Amino acid sequence: MDTMSGLKRTNYCGETQGMGKEVVVGGFVQKIRDMGNLIFIDLRDRTGVVQLAFDDTTDRAVFEKASKCRSEFALMAKGTVRERESKNKDLKTGDIEIAVTDLRILAKAQTPPFEVVDDTNTNEELRLRYRYLDLRRSVLQNNIIMRSKIAKSARDYFYENGFIEIETPMMIKSTPEGARDYIVPSRIHHGNFYALPQSPQIYKQLLMIAGFDRYIQLARCFRDEDLRADRQPEFTQIDMEMSFADVEDIIEVVEGFIKRVYKDVLDTDIALPLPRLTYNEAMERYGSDKPDTRFGMEIINVSDIVADCGFGVFKGAVEAGGSVRAIVAKNAAKILTRKEIDKLTEYVRGIGAKGLAFIRWVDDTPTCAFAKFMTNGEMDKIIERTGAQKGDVVLFIADKNSVTLPVLGALRLEAAKKLDIIPDGWNFVWITQFPFFEYDEESGKWLAMHHPFTMPEDDCIQYLDTNPGKVIAKAYDLVLNGTELLSGSIRITDYELQQKMFESLGLTDEEIEAKFGFLVEAYKYGAPPHGGMGLGLDRLAMLMCGADSLRDVTAFPKVQNASELMSGAPGKVDAEQLKELAISIVDGENKKDA
Repeated sequence: MDTMSGLKRTNYCGETQGMGKEVVVGGFVQKIRDMGNLIFIDLRDRTGVVQLAFDDTTDRAVFEKASKCRSEFALMAKGTVRERESKNKDLKTGDIEIAVTDLRILAKAQTPPFEVVDDTNTNEELRLRYRYLDLRRSVLQNNIIMRSKIAKSARDYFYENGFIEIETPMMIKSTPEGARDYIVPSRIHHGNFYALPQSPQIYKQLLMIAGFDRYIQLARCFRDEDLRADRQPEFTQIDMEMSFADVEDIIEVVEGFIKRVYKDVLDTDIALPLPRLTYNEAMERYGSDKPDTRFGMEIINVSDIVADCGFGVFKGAVEAGGSVRAIVAKNAAKILTRKEIDKLTEYVRGIGAKGLAFIRWVDDTPTCAFAKFMTNGEMDKIIERTGAQKGDVVLFIADKNSVTLPVLGALRLEAAKKLDIIPDGWNFVWITQFPFFEYDEESGKWLAMHHPFTMPEDDCIQYLDTNPGKVIAKAYDLVLNGTELLSGSIRITDYELQQKMFESLGLTDEEIEAKFGFLVEAYKYGAPPHGGMGLGLDRLAMLMCGADSLRDVTAFPKVQNASELMSGAPGKVDAEQLKELAISIVDGENKKDA
């Protein structure tokens, strides 16, 4: 095997230029074309590809060495930049090549388990098992590089605006934040456990009490929850907190960051201020508190029209205190055939609806199974209210609002995908005025929608005991194209109000002391008003890259069962380690306390 002795890289492959200039490049072999007396090697690094050329003017020992190269060999090459005869307009370096005078084979490679190309058909499981090879593909490298640029832009912006970066602990006391904790056993304190932080929430509030009035951290967070495309068990959030600030101050800072990061990374101008919707407006119009506003198809309430109609499904829903609502798929009648509507019916049943009613307008008169139960006047009013025309399909859900709205919200997205009507673009929207509590019908209790440190609106505090449904939180989310990017709130800083909030959430004095005693104690020593947010760096990178999954912007991601296929994590530990931790593993039905 060769060494690098005497060679020092002068250029990256994808940035090679300068006719007649002598350069040294290093990288992996992407492709070889051996035509006997002429050899071309495409050499690849993270910046792109450059062509190495070997011909009858090449030293024979160098030529022979080139003939022995194979895919994914690691090489260094020295030579002169010259014009390329057969140009490639798809490459940044497609007009030039390097006439090689010195070639070093630094590492040979076995035939890889899949071809390292961007347009791959290799299944994801195999690629994740060999993630270090998968990461050589330029599409993933570009994603990871863009993620790095976003992180740099964040630090630059917040530093310039007076924020101080402070690291908070990775091993903390377990506190409830809505998901399960990952726990870490203590070797010294047997039977006691640390938790990995779901967020730095309590610590950043303590930093405000400590007088660091503007805190920022690119914080690693951990949540033991079921995974999906926009979730990983470990993730990074751009975590921020500000003292002596209200909702408008925080929104202003966040919007400044959004404008800055899009300009820095994509050279795109985002118009400010960003649009806003209250929680109720978002649910009424889109059936979701993270609406995709890139397309219309908004929800339409027809309850008043059908309240006394002859169709029992509609009438019954309204009488039970629910509603009948619809969405209109414009010019969709040819695509949403009866067969496709049957598929949509199964889809909504799978997410909680009893069924799906529809009007399909193909010919001169609309087709509607429930029309026989309606008067002509009622049908005319529905057509007028929905704005339906020939070629359209109107889809109806009738149920209690807690079913009707979210089901229509999900159906709206499903139909839009089938119709391929979601345009490209960056549609940000703030969601504000969240309810503080949500009613759980199974338990018959009011449950908190936010963490217990969220401040209620001032004029709602009076309803904490008497009417929880009227309490509005000083909370806000930022949504991009239907994905929640950011969640935040103004925090409670009044000791007595915080105690009252804990009690409203059903926590006993013992639970409050055990879980939050140190924070409650800190409030007694003068806590400035403060608030903040956590913005998902991984999600922002996923959307800015146009990726389909967080796995595409995470170097070494976990799969759905929270395992990492490459390393085999999580894995077993040996008996001696368990003994030091005073932990025993018991399988099956005979589980005992460790």
